[in-house]
Amino acid sequence: MYDFHMPKTREPAPHLPVARVLPLLGIAHLDRPFEYLIDSAQDALAQPGVRVRVRFGGRLVDALLLERTSDQEHQGQLKWLERVISPEKVFTPEMRELVDALAVRYAAVTSDLIRAALPSRHAKAEESDTAQPWEDFGEVEEPDLSAWATYVHGQSFVDAIISGKTARAAWQITPGDDWSAAMAALAAKVAKDGGGVLIVVPDQRDIDKMEQALRNHVSAKHITVLTSALGPQARYRRFLSILHGQGRLVVGTRSAAFAPVANLALAIIKDDGDENLSDPRAPYVHAREVLTTRVSQQQCSLLIAGHSRTAETQLLVESGWAHDLVASRDRIRAQMPRVRAVADSNSALERDSLAFSARMSSAAFKALRAGLQREEPVLIQVPRKGYVPTLSCGTCRSPARCRHCNGPLELPSGSEMNGMTSLPTCRWCGRPDSHYHCPQCGSNKLRAVVLGAERTAEEIGRAFPGVKVITSGGQRVIDRVPSEPALVVSTPGAEPEVIAGRYGAAVFLDAWALIGRQDLRAGEDTLAKWAAAATLVAPHDAGGEVIIAADASLPQVQALIRWDMVGAAHRELLERREVHFPPAAHMAAIDGARTALDAFLSFTDLPPHAEILGPVDLPPGSKLPGEYDEREYGPPQRILIRTPLAGRNQLGQVLRAGLIERGARKEELPLRIKVDPIKVG
Repeated sequence: MYDFHMPKTREPAPHLPVARVLPLLGIAHLDRPFEYLIDSAQDALAQPGVRVRVRFGGRLVDALLLERTSDQEHQGQLKWLERVISPEKVFTPEMRELVDALAVRYAAVTSDLIRAALPSRHAKAEESDTAQPWEDFGEVEEPDLSAWATYVHGQSFVDAIISGKTARAAWQITPGDDWSAAMAALAAKVAKDGGGVLIVVPDQRDIDKMEQALRNHVSAKHITVLTSALGPQARYRRFLSILHGQGRLVVGTRSAAFAPVANLALAIIKDDGDENLSDPRAPYVHAREVLTTRVSQQQCSLLIAGHSRTAETQLLVESGWAHDLVASRDRIRAQMPRVRAVADSNSALERDSLAFSARMSSAAFKALRAGLQREEPVLIQVPRKGYVPTLSCGTCRSPARCRHCNGPLELPSGSEMNGMTSLPTCRWCGRPDSHYHCPQCGSNKLRAVVLGAERTAEEIGRAFPGVKVITSGGQRVIDRVPSEPALVVSTPGAEPEVIAGRYGAAVFLDAWALIGRQDLRAGEDTLAKWAAAATLVAPHDAGGEVIIAADASLPQVQALIRWDMVGAAHRELLERREVHFPPAAHMAAIDGARTALDAFLSFTDLPPHAEILGPVDLPPGSKLPGEYDEREYGPPQRILIRTPLAGRNQLGQVLRAGLIERGARKEELPLRIKVDPIKVG
């Protein structure tokens, strides 16, 4: 701690004695700079960007020193700045510009953004050596960049980045391509030539894969990894290493998008549709928006990578801000598996006794058997983890709902459908229901709507006696499996990779449970999950086949059959334009009690052409932050406010002004604002 005893009589600093600081209060109407006086004893340490302590409202609070000036704007006597906590200039000018832009974009309290951008200080970490140059950590191999030449315009994209020009691309990863190897080669080349690189991925599995690929070109010390799993000391130490330019090659999850990489030349984000990349805490910032904002401000290159494509990325391409990076149709066809759809309607299952007993068509059964006979593992994707996640009435098939909160009933892991050794339990409130009766027909019979991975593994294991069954999902995610016969049952996103090989076949069960969700992004998300799994399957020339239990006419199924991810994203964007939903329009979801919503709208001056939808009840399972008594204030409600894209920042500004006014009025009921939420309902 850089603390010291102050002299009884303080003298102002001889040069620029007025400090403008931002107290980190988390209160909207106090979210602005305040002026304090710097004394001569702290003149050297009190520099813009450092953490300080100031007295505010009769108590000491943490703050960031934004700037020093000789001119005082406050009319009255200034308080002294109490002390400089650390001489580290953690809040750089680039970070301040980024945070200010995002505060407007997301109608955010600045200190909430700073919480996401800056790790907590750890005094011990500041004793670490962060001055040693990146180059001193060892030799860097000259990477082979030839993989990029297999994509149309891939070589010109790489050449532009290496020559120091700005390039922005949406990379559609070809089935079977090693995305981490190509990404690592490009990142290593940029870092070797002196540029900073920032790679953001959704989860720890991708972190591990990326780090392993980078180790083919650089040493472990060359790579700086940032994840939420790090302890406070390690996280802050790595942050300082990046801040001082020692950490030039950075790989991390969501919050790493803020990492202060020096001389940033290339930013990469993978699978931008993954919900892990959206912060679950206010102001709910998406890592893609952080990086696109940084790229625009710092004039560096950007690569958005994925096996599928979001409507947001497609908008960037169609607007000309980014360009396509896609392989030729011939190469895609040569590397993709054969994809077929087999209807999973009740009538189809009843006509096929094998499908009825094993929950899959005879075509799927044959594809799995063929893969196993070639001595290859095969994959079965199930939408949910657990045993029998969702139940319905066994007579009329109406969804089985909790009598207390109307949440979906499920059987906990380890239950048996026939014996009912465990009671149906609500997924939302956790209450068991020992006397279920269907409110529609009165029946007390239950049936599984979607069988989970564990139950599916049992069923499929009985259909293939003697074959090893591996389950991956929930708390038991397996990263890799050997290239030998096995039935791998997995939830979406938890599919293991095959060591030195690919799956012989894959079956995607219960497709309607993914596509039929009441969610704006259900179709887009379903195609992303299918594409990520299908790319693990051998090409059709080697016998690889994917069977989808779905109607072949569904657009998501057709997109996977043709492997036309760009076309699917284009159609998704067109549909969003027709209904004026993000990203074709700008939208804010505001949740709260009806009285709180009415009050907020009354003193918020919405921009022209703003359209208000609602109020409606919150989507199932969604709760307001903090304590909320429904008996007193009624059920929480949601309104949607949408504006044309041109008014994006204007909407953020007026909503932020509304929050400030709300704070000044001391409104106590909880209110939540999500700008362009990833889930609308």
